[in-house]
Amino acid sequence: MPELPFAVDAAWLGEHLGEDDLFVGDVRGPNAHARGHIPGSKPLVLGSPPPTSDETVLAELAREVGLRLRRHGVTGDERLVLVDRGDGMGAMPAAQMAELAGHPQVAVLLGGIAAWPGELATGQVELAKSKATFQARLEAVPTRDEVMRRLGDAQLTLLDIRTDPEFSGAGGYPCDPRQGHIPGARRLEVEELFDGPGQPATPERVRELVGLPQGAEVIAYCHSGSRSALAALALRAAGYRARNYPGSWHEWSRHEELPMESDAPSSPLRRLLGR
Repeated sequence: MPELPFAVDAAWLGEHLGEDDLFVGDVRGPNAHARGHIPGSKPLVLGSPPPTSDETVLAELAREVGLRLRRHGVTGDERLVLVDRGDGMGAMPAAQMAELAGHPQVAVLLGGIAAWPGELATGQVELAKSKATFQARLEAVPTRDEVMRRLGDAQLTLLDIRTDPEFSGAGGYPCDPRQGHIPGARRLEVEELFDGPGQPATPERVRELVGLPQGAEVIAYCHSGSRSALAALALRAAGYRARNYPGSWHEWSRHEELPMESDAPSSPLRRLLGR
């Protein structure tokens, strides 16, 4: 099977569209797909990783996603390219779900269907089920246990994609019981990694911003995994071994046993509670 880059553009897809080992999955849903889709694509809704990172939950989710893949005719022997409306917010979480289920070659179409220059097809398409067996890859979704275990690991960089007030603890979402960041994390706002919606900055620019060599391992997180999913798209397009931690600060802040750092002075109540 030819090697599949994680991020492909419309020119690449146009060159390879129609090849027997290429499956183009439209994650927007069957109704949107019927209204207009890239010719030859099929609707493929895989959802998003959960906001909690329990391995038991992930194992069950991997089985469910594998079932969804089979129902849509995906075998795991093809190159799977995922298409969303164009901002990456649908395709990138779906790619992580496909990898969790065990699909070995998954890519995201940069710019989604909005970047497709050709005519769109309309109408429903027939789906043929496959009998494939997928081997779950639970490591595709970082858990809080993994992040905790690897704090201080020189081979791993934690990248916080939130704003400076969120990172420092001076501001944040009131639903979170603690404010601050995971110890040792670097900070970089997601907008810096993109030139436009769904269009990452050049790999050279992303590597300049991140300050790590190509191939470095990165786990990105934000408040609830949305911004960091986008960041993971730009990071992987730049050649990093990047994963999104979907639980992010929303999960981490709820576990008092997990360490945190904060640059903001604590309120009297927080000092009393040891936060």
